[in-house]
Order: sequence, then structure tokens, then C-alpha cells
Amino acid sequence: MSTSAQLRAALVDALTQDGTLTDSGWRSAVEAVPRELFAGSYFRQVTGSVPTLYRPVRQGDEGWLEGIYTDQTLVTQLDGRTRPDDVADGSASGSPSSSSTLPSLVLRMWQQLDVQPGQRVLEVGTGTGYSTALGAYRLGDGNLTSIEYDPVVGAAAHSAVKIAGHTPRIIIGDGLRGDPEGGAYDRLIATCSVRYIPMAWLHQVKPGGKILVTLSGWSYASGLALLTVTGPGAATGRFLPGYTSFMIARPHDRPPRPTLALLPGEERTSLIDPAIIGTWTGSWVAQLAAPSAERLGAGTEQILLDVSTGSQARTSSGADSSWVVVQRGPVRLWDRVERAVQSWQAAGAPHQEGFGITVSDARQRVWIGSEDGPGWDLPI
Repeated sequence: MSTSAQLRAALVDALTQDGTLTDSGWRSAVEAVPRELFAGSYFRQVTGSVPTLYRPVRQGDEGWLEGIYTDQTLVTQLDGRTRPDDVADGSASGSPSSSSTLPSLVLRMWQQLDVQPGQRVLEVGTGTGYSTALGAYRLGDGNLTSIEYDPVVGAAAHSAVKIAGHTPRIIIGDGLRGDPEGGAYDRLIATCSVRYIPMAWLHQVKPGGKILVTLSGWSYASGLALLTVTGPGAATGRFLPGYTSFMIARPHDRPPRPTLALLPGEERTSLIDPAIIGTWTGSWVAQLAAPSAERLGAGTEQILLDVSTGSQARTSSGADSSWVVVQRGPVRLWDRVERAVQSWQAAGAPHQEGFGITVSDARQRVWIGSEDGPGWDLPI
């Protein structure tokens, strides 16, 4: 048995023992598909670097193959252009823009999608192609179509998937528009996050079909939702347990922010501890309340900047264990966040499996508990 096959078998054993892999078909897929075909080179974060630096790891480097079969995300592109092989020496800085997602998450999502034999699946976000190859192995080439936005990334993925022995349909284009040829799909899985559910998806997935996607926003809080399409342009679903995040789809990402300048504004005492919006679900609630805002800061020192209007809110610790907020601009960001957090806390402060979503051609609403519970509209 080759070293690669041994490492694949060890990864399967680890993912089976921790409860991630529960389906024998997906176990066989992991054992059969060499991940190194899809991440022949990758970036490794330089520990302690500020700003964050990434060092390329290439075939032949110490720990290269072992790193590939560690359950971790492998960054394969920075800033939409820089790939590991573009860095001749040393390290590079930038924001990750493409990656091979950690195998446990890929496999958990494929199993959560609950694909049945013979069903057609649309994958949005081919990335390196590893998830695509796993899906093609398990479901059959003819049942899978994958769309990648970045033409360079897509071409590399297409080649890697072919070398792995599979020929699913791979399209270069905007996956938020769905399949350009249309189609009646039974399932849709997205390996990028979106600010709202694209309407094209709701017309290309059959009634009764399912959509698995991560909802995110300009504060980069995330929640994984499984929706059932109830009719053309309509769906309903729940958010799932756990902690899932993906890079936001490029057409949904925030526009460039000008240089940060904190300006004076109206000051008052905050009614909530600002640190709550630094937690996983607290940040999610804050993003729902202020979907056009970017969040910076940590602990009680939080900053919200509204990308659309330039409105600002910043918090700090006050005297006597109180908290102070300063707000400026036409949108009172902290007022909105404060009300949302209080509603969430009044409902018992549930994790995201306590949230649901209802989608129609008129609005997309995330709610707590039930459809008549407290909720917020997504920015469609």
C-alpha cells in the first residue's frame, strides 16, 4: 500500500471513530480519491505573523503529504490571484480566496444533503475539485454538475478531477445564477457562503428538493442552513448544529472599505454587554440586525461600520461595570443590534439550530423558534 493510500485509510478511520463518517459509500470515496491531486501545493500560515503571512508547501517539502491528510483546510489561493507556486521564496500575505475545505466538513455536508441514488446534484463552488471528485465517485459522474466562479481555479479543478478518473460536468461561471442551461435538480450544495438565497437556485431545484448552504454577511458571521424547496421561488428550512463557515461568494462580498476613521457621535450607555457579539451566535444575531455592517474589534471594544451609509457604532467599557456606545450616521447600528440581541436572549439565547428560514420571491426571513417568532429579513 502506498503512503498516500495508508494516510487515506488512517483519515477514514479517524473520521469514522469521531462520528463524522457514517455512510459506507462516502468512506469508500475518501479511500479512493487522492487529495494530493487537488492540493499539490498549498499555503501554511506562519505562526505568530502580524499581518498574517503564508508559506507555500510543495511536493517534496517536509510534511507535505502528511499535511494534506490532516483534517484541516488547505489554503490554495490568496487575494483571488496568488497561488503557492507563484511564491518563489519566503512567504506571502493576503486574504484566502480559495481552499480545499477540511475533509470532515466536506463529508459531513455531503451526508447532511441526504442524496438518494439517481438524484441530480448541483454543486456551487468547485474550488480545488476534491469535494467534486468525492461526489462524482459516490453519486456517478452523470448525476453531478459543479460550477466555479474563478476560471483559473476552475481549470485546475477540472484537470485534477479528470486525473482522478471522473468526468462530472464542470462549468466556469457565476454559481449564484445556477446552471446556465437551467435544470431540474434534486439537491444543491454550496461550498461558498451567500448573503441570501439566490432566486435561480429556487427555480432550478425541484419542489421537495433540498438546498444546503452557509448564510453569511459582511461581518462574516455564518450559519449552515438546510432548506426544502416548497415551490418555484419558495423554500423553508432550519439551521444546523455546529460551526460552519466558508469564504463568501465573490459577487456577495462587501465592497472595498475606505481607510477607517472613527468620528465623534452620540454617546449613551449600552443595554447589552458588547462582548456578546464576539461570540459565534451573538455575532450571527448582530449581523442579521445590521446586514450592511462590517464588525471589527474584540471583547467590549467593538466597532460596527455600515458599508452602505458610512454609519458607525463603537463600544467600550464604562464606569461601574457599564458599557458605553458611540453612534454616528443615519443608521443607528447599535440600536438595531441591541434590540436583536435582547430578542434572542429573551428566546433563551439558542445556538443556530434554534433558528429557521423562510424564503419567497418577496422576502427572505430568518427567525427564532417558529415562523411567527422574532426574525429579520435578509438583504435581497
